[in-house]
Amino acid sequence: MALDHVVIDIETKNTFADVGRDNFRGLEVSLVGLYSYNQDKYIAFEEHELAAVGDILKNAGMIIGFAITRFDLPVLAKHYNFDLFSIPHIDILDEIELASGKRIGLDLLAKENIGIGKTGHGLEAAQLYSDGKMDELKSYCLNDVKITKELYDLARKQGHLMVPQRNSQESIRVPLDWSEKLLYQRLF
Repeated sequence: MALDHVVIDIETKNTFADVGRDNFRGLEVSLVGLYSYNQDKYIAFEEHELAAVGDILKNAGMIIGFAITRFDLPVLAKHYNFDLFSIPHIDILDEIELASGKRIGLDLLAKENIGIGKTGHGLEAAQLYSDGKMDELKSYCLNDVKITKELYDLARKQGHLMVPQRNSQESIRVPLDWSEKLLYQRLF
């Protein structure tokens, strides 16, 4: 069986407003949402299941996400005795920024390319956790995983994503070719 490709999104119990700007170690994970290509399955893991997430990630051939190098992976890193950044990964936001020089939110990108948007905002996730609304939190997180997966699949299929521009009705076509990263992953 080929190494799994995993799409990931995390939610936290608290926010940078609570712990200080860029204090990733102060953020506490409430939920991890994953999609496993090998299993063709969406899975939500609560905070007490982080060891199982680590097993999946440690054995992944590729981790895919949106803003994972700036948020998800740094927040998760303190929970594992291996380097999450050593696992091949594709951060869709980073790739768009490298190709276009611009950043964009997941909601706008999804609406433009797949016609659906997010079901909430990341800051609401901490409140859902605080309110004990775990089913709603899981639904929100896994919806973001689904959106990210669909954007990744679309970009792989067509070689680009359309990125809306501020102060303009026009979107730009941003080429995205991950074949080299995927080839590298297969070699190791």
